[in-house]
Amino acid sequence: MASAEDLADWLRLMQTPGVGALTARQLLSAFGPPQQIFQTSHGALARVVGATVASALLSEPDSETQDLIARTQEWAAQPGHACLTLDDPGYPQSLLDIADPPPLLYSLGNTALVGAPRLLAMVGARTPTAQGERDAQAFAQAFSEAGVTIVSGFALGIDAAAHRGALAAAGAQAGSTIAVLGTGCDRVYPPRHRDLAHAVAERGLLLSEFPLGTPPSKGNFPRRNRLISGLSRGVLVVEAATHSGSLITARLAGEQGREVFAMPGSIHNPLAHGCHLLIREGAKLVETAQDVLEEFGWDTPLPAAEPTPAAAQDTIAGPAEGPDCDILRALGYDIRNFDELSARSGWPADRLGARLLELELQGHVARLPGGRFQRIARV
Repeated sequence: MASAEDLADWLRLMQTPGVGALTARQLLSAFGPPQQIFQTSHGALARVVGATVASALLSEPDSETQDLIARTQEWAAQPGHACLTLDDPGYPQSLLDIADPPPLLYSLGNTALVGAPRLLAMVGARTPTAQGERDAQAFAQAFSEAGVTIVSGFALGIDAAAHRGALAAAGAQAGSTIAVLGTGCDRVYPPRHRDLAHAVAERGLLLSEFPLGTPPSKGNFPRRNRLISGLSRGVLVVEAATHSGSLITARLAGEQGREVFAMPGSIHNPLAHGCHLLIREGAKLVETAQDVLEEFGWDTPLPAAEPTPAAAQDTIAGPAEGPDCDILRALGYDIRNFDELSARSGWPADRLGARLLELELQGHVARLPGGRFQRIARV
């Protein structure tokens, strides 16, 4: 981990006007660590980054930068907090392979997880179907129980379900989870994830390339995505529309030489269309957690009650006979609206509405926006 003095130099470098990640790497390559950069002549610096940036580098940091340095040094001195620089032995080796590794990373939790032997990213929609959210949590738990550490982006929906599933895993070989943030490591976004953030910090890792205090910003999240894929051996997309951040992450994974996996879904579900697109483009179709484990040779035996869609379809809730079976059979595994379900099942609207409410309360059916319904696999 960087000393307080070294951290001050790294922060001064990254806060210098005109110095971004690319320029910082050019300077580090040309002159060595930040301390040596600040001892280099103006002429030598100017030949690499131009006269204006060279002058800024040799100027004393402004009060805002000095305040950030002091706050970050105080933050990094607390137990479980760390700042990892490009020359730190603990810096994630997997990120050194990508085109634009961040010069400085902030972490809260178990920093050793960035070097875990089995890292898998799971991403998907922020507003998933009930089944998609259940699948994400169940798969993440199964992966974690096989010793896999789950990487995701801490967003609503699939990301949060993946983090929770990983943390729910039991057993001596269980993995954990890394949440890559689009804010500073001292901010919780979305705010409703405060309890989840505490759980991840306690049993996993919160990771960010953004300075402390950085608020959520639309441009931060695509940048975060390259770290989610870069840290991992592969990316599994659970549910995604055709234009979504999850597909950006998947395509970044392909560019970084990582494996891309996707779960298929109903042709009537817009959140399955992105996964189907990825599969058409060459992503590996995933039906069980074992599909991914075998692909990487992570074939640690899974628990007998592995929660996967394939197993779930054999244990769908609902009676084997009787009127409820007609409703569930008519619903199938597609998303259907009320009128369509009434026509397919033959149930009159007044009786169907009451029975659907009962099935929903029993956890057999999920009610979706727009008066639509989806059958839930019991895992």
